[in-house]
Amino acid sequence: METASGASKRRWGHIRIVAGAFLGGALGFYVMHKAENRYKEKMRERLAEYEKELDMKKKTEVEFSEP
Repeated sequence: METASGASKRRWGHIRIVAGAFLGGALGFYVMHKAENRYKEKMRERLAEYEKELDMKKKTEVEFSEP
């Protein structure tokens, strides 16, 4: 039979495991959220740069195609 201190230790062990799972999940979510936002911002910048290049190419094509 367990003593009161043994049951108390087991209870605190379970609490630590559950708390660790919640905190680990929250930390993982935060890190992935930050990584996703950085990736999206980088892709927006690349898209804007690509669109700018495309506009410049169209302008040069129009200038050279006009007689």
